[in-house]
Amino acid sequence: MQPNAQNTAKPLSTALRYFYGVGDAGFKLMTNVETFYFTFFLTNIAKFSNTLTGVVGTAINIVDTILSWTYGGIINSVKAQKWGRYRSWLRVMPWIVPFLFAFQFLNVSSNPTASAVVIVAAGIISHIVWNFPYTANAALVNVVGKTPEDKATLASSRAAWNNLGGILFSYLGLPFANVLASIVGENNKFAAAVFVLGLVMAATYYAHFKMTEGYEEIEVEGSEAAKRNKTNVKDMFVSLFQNPTLIVLIIADLAKWCMNFVVSASAIYYFRYTAANEGLQAIYLLTTGIAATIGAYLFRYMSKSLTSRTSMILAYVLAAVCLILVYVLYSNATIVIILMTIAMFFYGVQFAAAPALYADTVVYATWKSGKDASGWIMGLQVLPLKAAVLLRGTLVPAALAAAGYRPDLDPATMSEAARQGLTVSFALIPGIFLAVGAVLLIFGFRLTKEKVLQYQAEINARK
Repeated sequence: MQPNAQNTAKPLSTALRYFYGVGDAGFKLMTNVETFYFTFFLTNIAKFSNTLTGVVGTAINIVDTILSWTYGGIINSVKAQKWGRYRSWLRVMPWIVPFLFAFQFLNVSSNPTASAVVIVAAGIISHIVWNFPYTANAALVNVVGKTPEDKATLASSRAAWNNLGGILFSYLGLPFANVLASIVGENNKFAAAVFVLGLVMAATYYAHFKMTEGYEEIEVEGSEAAKRNKTNVKDMFVSLFQNPTLIVLIIADLAKWCMNFVVSASAIYYFRYTAANEGLQAIYLLTTGIAATIGAYLFRYMSKSLTSRTSMILAYVLAAVCLILVYVLYSNATIVIILMTIAMFFYGVQFAAAPALYADTVVYATWKSGKDASGWIMGLQVLPLKAAVLLRGTLVPAALAAAGYRPDLDPATMSEAARQGLTVSFALIPGIFLAVGAVLLIFGFRLTKEKVLQYQAEINARK
C-alpha cells in the first residue's frame, strides 16, 4: 500500500458533506454567462448576422461534444502529479480559464469573419481547459466517497450547490454585468463578467482541492497503485463495452438533460403565448429553481432508505407524470407552475443521483477489468449533456414549427389547439423523454447497492 492509502478510507469531513459543491456553484455562475447571453452578444454586440451567429455557436458546440468523452481518458492515462491523479487538476488549470474565456465575448475586429475566428478559437480552447478540472472534480466523488452513502452525499451536495449557483445567476447575473459595463463599457461587459466569475470558479475549485486533501491515494511512479490507476485507450473502451449498465445510464442521462434544456428553452413560449402572461415566468423560474435545489439536497436522505437507483427511477417516473399533466392541464397557468415546480424537484433528485450511479458503474468496471476507470467513466457524464445541447437546437424549433408558431401570433386570438401545441416542447416531449429513461433504468440498470458493496470489497481485497 502506498503513502496516504490509509487515509482514503477516512470518513467524510463536515466540509465535504456540506460544501463539496461550492466549485460547481462557481462553475455554474461562470458558464451561465454563455448559456444565457452568448447568442445575445453575437447578435447585438458583435453584430453578427443570423447565419454567422449560428455557425459560431454550432462550431463551438460540435467540437465541445466531440471532445467531451476524451477528458477523463486523458486524466487516467497521463502521469499522476504530486497532489494526486485527480486533485492536481483543480490546483492550477482553473486559473487559466478566465483569461481564455473572456475572448469568447470580445469583438476584436471590425471584420466579422476575423472576429468570429477569434471567438470560436477562444470558445474551443477555454472549453477544453475547463473540462479537465470539471471532469477531475466529478471523478473525485468516486475517489473520496468509499461507500454508496458517501458517494450519494457528495453527489447531493454538488447538485444542490450547482442549482444554487443557477438561482443566484438568474437574479444577479445581468445586474452584475451591467455594473461592470460602467467600468469597461457596454460592449465589454460580458467579457468582464466571465473573467470575474471565472476567477470565482477557480477559487471555489481550489476550495475543493483543499477540502479533499488526504482523501486521494498519492501514486508513486511504477507502484501497483500507479499501474492500477493508469489506463490506455483499450482499457477505456473495454470499460465501456463490457459495462452495459453504463451504456444504459448514459442514454437515460441524455433523456434527463434533454428534458432540462428543452423545458428551459420552451418556457418563454408557454408564458408569452399559451398563458399570455410573461410576468409569471419570473415566479416560475424562482419556484422551480428552489425546488430543484431542495430535491438535490434531499437526495442524500432519500438514497439511504431507497438507494440511489430507486431514487433515480422514482424521480424519472414522477417528473414524467407531472410534465404530461402539464400538457393536459395547459390552460391553467397556476396549476402548470405547481406541476412544473414538483417536476423540477424531481429533476434535482435526478441531477444529484446521476453521479452516484456513474460512480457505481466505476466500481463494476474496476472489478471487471482490474483498472481504475474513475476519470474516464465519471468524465462521460459530460457526453449526454453536450449531446442534449445539440438536440435542443433541433427539437425546440421543430416542435414550434409543428405547432404553427409565428413571431406575430396574437395570444388573444390563438386557437386552443395552437395554445396546447406550444406546450408540446414545454411539457409533452420532455415527459416522453423521461418516461423512456425510466424504462431504461428499470430494466437496464441492474447494479444494486448490495452488488456494488460486494464488488468494492473484492477490489479492496486485491490491493
